[in-house]
Amino acid sequence: MTLQWTAVAFFLYVELVVSLILCIPFISANRWHSVFHWRIWSWLSPYWKKFFFAMIMVLVVLFIDAVREVQRYSGPDPLQEAQANPNLYDHVHMKLFRAQRNLYICGFSLFLWLVMHRVFTLLNQIAVTLENSAGLQAQMDKAFKAAEKHQENNQILKKALLEREQSNSTTENQLKLEIEKLQSQQNDAEEAVRRSNAEVEAMRRQAKGLAQEYDRLLREHQLLQNQCAEDKKDQ
Repeated sequence: MTLQWTAVAFFLYVELVVSLILCIPFISANRWHSVFHWRIWSWLSPYWKKFFFAMIMVLVVLFIDAVREVQRYSGPDPLQEAQANPNLYDHVHMKLFRAQRNLYICGFSLFLWLVMHRVFTLLNQIAVTLENSAGLQAQMDKAFKAAEKHQENNQILKKALLEREQSNSTTENQLKLEIEKLQSQQNDAEEAVRRSNAEVEAMRRQAKGLAQEYDRLLREHQLLQNQCAEDKKDQ
C-alpha cells in the first residue's frame, strides 16, 4: 500500500473512532456542544471550512483515481493478456484487488467525512434547541407561577369582596333594624304627642268650663250680697 492510500486508510480509521465516540449514548448533545466551544476550536474555526472542503477535494480526486484504476484492470485487454500468461494473471488480479480496496477505502472515507460533518451540525443544532427549550421552559414556569400568584390574589380579592359584601349586608340589616326601631319610636312618640294634645285640649276645655262656672258662682254670690244689703236697708 502506497503512502497516500495508507494515509487515507488511517484517516478512515480515525473517522470510524470519532463516529463511534459521537454515537456513545450517555454523552448528551449539551456536553458535545460545550466541547465544541472549547478555546482550541475557536482558534481552529477560521481554518475548519477550508480544511473540510480541501479534504473533500482530496478524497474526490483519490476516489476518481481509484475508479480509474478499477476500470483499468477490469477491462478486457488486461484479462486477455492475463489469460495468455499465468503469472501476469495473478498480477492483474492483485492490482484489481488493490484498486477495489482503495476505491472502498476512499469511498467510505468520503462518506464518513460528510456524515461526521452532518453529525457535528446536528449535535450543535440539538444543543441550541435544548438550550432554547430550557429557556422557554423556564419562562413558562415563571409565567405559570405568575399566573398562580395572580389566581391566588384573585381568590384573596374575591374572598375579601365576599366578606365585605357580607359585612355590608350585615350592616345594612342592622341599619334596617335600627331604622325600623326609630320609626317605631317615632310612631310611639307621635302617638304620645297626640294623646298629650288630647289631654291638653280636654284640660283646656275643663279649665274653660271651670272658669265659666266660677264666673257664674261669682255672679250669684254678688247677687246674694246685693239682696242681703237691700234686706238690711229695708229693716
